[in-house]
Amino acid sequence: MDFIDQIRALSDKVARLKDQIQTEEATKNAFIMPFIQTLGYDVFNPTEVIPEFVADIGIKKGEKVDYCILKDENPIMIIECKWWGANLNVHDSQLHRYFHVTKAKFGILTNGIAYKFYTDLEEANKMDEKPFLEFTMTEIKEHVVEELKKFQKHSFNVDEIFSSASELKYSKEVRSILSNQLSNPSEDFVKFFASKFYDGRITAKLMEQFTLIVKKSVNQFITDTINDRLKAALSTESKGLEEKVIVVANETPVQIVEDTRIVTTELEIEAYFIIKSLLRNSVRSTRINYRDTQSYFNILLDDNRNKTICRLYLNGSKRYIGLFDSNKTETKHSIDSLEDIYTFSQQLIETALRFPDDIKKEKESVQ
Repeated sequence: MDFIDQIRALSDKVARLKDQIQTEEATKNAFIMPFIQTLGYDVFNPTEVIPEFVADIGIKKGEKVDYCILKDENPIMIIECKWWGANLNVHDSQLHRYFHVTKAKFGILTNGIAYKFYTDLEEANKMDEKPFLEFTMTEIKEHVVEELKKFQKHSFNVDEIFSSASELKYSKEVRSILSNQLSNPSEDFVKFFASKFYDGRITAKLMEQFTLIVKKSVNQFITDTINDRLKAALSTESKGLEEKVIVVANETPVQIVEDTRIVTTELEIEAYFIIKSLLRNSVRSTRINYRDTQSYFNILLDDNRNKTICRLYLNGSKRYIGLFDSNKTETKHSIDSLEDIYTFSQQLIETALRFPDDIKKEKESVQ
């Protein structure tokens, strides 16, 4: 099983079992030890993983960190664990103390669902106040998996991780600033744009007006850019965002103007890739397409509405996946996150296999 599949399997397990886990110890056994194992470390080998690692602080003896991971008998990571329902924001000071008295270069604070990775970018041997990497196990993303690969036993390299940690931390800060500006633009941010197209004095009333314009325009630009790139990459029949030409055999081409009210979101595209990966061993990946509508997001075979694999309803306050039986009757199932899609893998595969591969049939008939 590939590393990304192992992480996704653990993600699915965490989502399914978390409500049954009531203690910190149970969280360690069910969620955190399996995570350490996915990184390639033997949790039952004390030369690789030491539980209850002694981290005495000054005259205070008996201080222990939950796990210490070793390489060549030297500590490389320490992991402080909490119950999955615990708020990690109130526990980082504890890891900070442990980090100071161990030789480990990386500290991890986790409750089995949320993970925070720390190092000492700002001052040597002193853990940074902010983590350089954060993620939620139940909503794992591919770029996070790529970062986690660097912590695997066979590829672990302190210098390489430390170098990428610096970039991760500061790019995270940039994204945070941009996110704040997009949701609540500051006066300087608005004035920067307003000064490019307005020469007069900017009054309080104009400032209020320009704030709304800037916020709407920037968000629309980002949405358009994402959609443009995704459609160019994923739809080989796409002729642009404004129009498509559909050619039917022996008929005059019909020009279809796309509904500009339809916006394909990152969430929908991520769901598309999840379903595509689930079906990759059952049907050719080139057969799997999507079509967006105002009401739902269609996953299709052969770009044919009569070969609908499922429908996704992701834009409301509640999210659903619509599955179809052999009579093409749809049943909606509530999902809390995209990871819940994995629980319907068998139904999705069975639905996809109901539809014939027209290209394959055509080749067989020629033979």
